[in-house]
Amino acid sequence: MSPHATVRSRAHRFVAGGVPLAVIAALVAAGPAVGAGDRHGDAHVVRTATLGGIPLGTFSNALLPGSVDNDRGVNLGGIGSDIYPAGRKGEFWTVTDRGPNGQIKVDGTKRRTFPVPGFDPAIVKIRVTGDTVKVLGAIPITTASGKPVTGLSNQEGRDEAPYTYDARNPLTYNPSGLDTEGIVRAADGSFWLVDEYGPSLVHVSARGKVLTRYVPKGLGLTGAGYRVVEALPSVLLHRKSNRGFEGLAQLPCGDLVMAVQSPLSLPDTDAGETSRTTRLLRFSPKKQAVTAEYVYRFDPVNVVDPSEDDTSELKISSVVAVGGNRLLVEERTDKAARLQLVRLDRAADILGGRWDDDTTSPSLEQLDDPAASGVPVLSKRLVVDLGKVSGVPGKIEGIARVDRDTLALINDNDFGMTDGTGAFDAQGRLVDSGIETSVIYVRLPHGI
Repeated sequence: MSPHATVRSRAHRFVAGGVPLAVIAALVAAGPAVGAGDRHGDAHVVRTATLGGIPLGTFSNALLPGSVDNDRGVNLGGIGSDIYPAGRKGEFWTVTDRGPNGQIKVDGTKRRTFPVPGFDPAIVKIRVTGDTVKVLGAIPITTASGKPVTGLSNQEGRDEAPYTYDARNPLTYNPSGLDTEGIVRAADGSFWLVDEYGPSLVHVSARGKVLTRYVPKGLGLTGAGYRVVEALPSVLLHRKSNRGFEGLAQLPCGDLVMAVQSPLSLPDTDAGETSRTTRLLRFSPKKQAVTAEYVYRFDPVNVVDPSEDDTSELKISSVVAVGGNRLLVEERTDKAARLQLVRLDRAADILGGRWDDDTTSPSLEQLDDPAASGVPVLSKRLVVDLGKVSGVPGKIEGIARVDRDTLALINDNDFGMTDGTGAFDAQGRLVDSGIETSVIYVRLPHGI
C-alpha cells in the first residue's frame, strides 16, 4: 500500500458551494525536479509536484455530507482527467472522472465495479507550489436540485452494468451519472465538461449545478435530474463502451471542441477496434449546436508507443487551444503520448454528410486510407513525443498551456486502483497501486 494512504487524520473543511475554510494541503512531496538546463535542445521536465494522501471520504463528505459512508481506504485521486489554467500563476482547475472503478472477471465476463458508489464527481482547484500539489477547493457536480449526480452508469443495455467493489452485487443505474473528463471555464464563471457515457457535453454553473447536458440525437436518456438536450450527431451513438468524449478545448471565439476518445464502433465493434480514424466536433454555446465535425487520423500504434501493437489502445485524452483555430491534440496509450498540432480548416468539415450516416458502407472507420478516398483529414505536425521525455509518467490525460514554452501535464492515477480480485484486501480495503497524482511541467525547445 502507498505510504500516503496512511495519512488519514487531518481535517479538511469546506463551506457550501465548494469554497474551503482552510486550504487542503498536499501531504507528501515528489522527488527532486529536473533542472531546466539538464537537456539542452530537447523537451524536458522542469518541475514535478505531487498530490498527497487525502481520504476520499473526508473530501466527499465535506462537499456533500453523508455522501460516502465507506471509502474503503481510497484517497482522493483521479483529478487528472483534465487540467485548465485558473488565472493565477501555478493554479489550475481539474476534474475527477466518475470515481474509483475497476474490472473483475466473473464466470469469464468482466464486470465494472464501483467501490465507492456514493462518490460524486467534482471540479477541483489546485495550486502547484514547489514539488507539492495543494487542493485549494472543490465544487461538487450536482443535479438542478443539488443532489449528487454520482458517477454511476446511465442506461441498462448501453452502459456497463455497475457492481459493488467485489463484483458480487449489482448497483442501481443512475440516469444523472456522469463520467466527467475534459474541463474549460467560460468567461461568465461557468464550466463546460465532457462525459464518456453519452457521450455528452455538459454545461455546469459556477457552483456545480448541471445546467444542460447535450447528448446525441436518439439517445433517449430519461429520468435525469437536469435538462437533457439531444443536440449532437446521432452517429455518436456508436461510441465504443467507456470511450466517449475525453478531450475538450475552448477556442478564443468561445466555441468548444470535443474529441471522441477512440474510433466509433461503426458498423461494429471489430471496425472500431482496428480503425485509426476518430472525430473532433465543434460546438457553439451561442447557437447551442454542433457547427462542424472533423476527421482526425491517429499515427500507427507502434509509432505512438513502440511497446504496443494493439491499435485499439490508441486514444485522444486532451485537446488544447493554442490560438486561432489551432489545437494541440494528445495521441496516447497508457504508457506513452505524442502531442500533435492541427488547424481546424473549414474545408475539412464533414458535418451532416455521408460519414454521419450510419448506413454508409464502408463507414469512415472502415477506410484504410480516408484521405485517399477523398475524405478531408486534418493535417498535423508533431510538437513533442512525451514518451521520450524523461520524468513523464504514464496515462497523461490532462494538458494545459502555461506559457509559450511550457506545458503542464497531469496524470490519471485511477484513485490508486488496479483491476482484478487483488484490488482490495480481505477486509475490503484498497491495496493501493502506489501511483500518485502528479503535475509535471515540460519545457519545449521551440515553444508553441
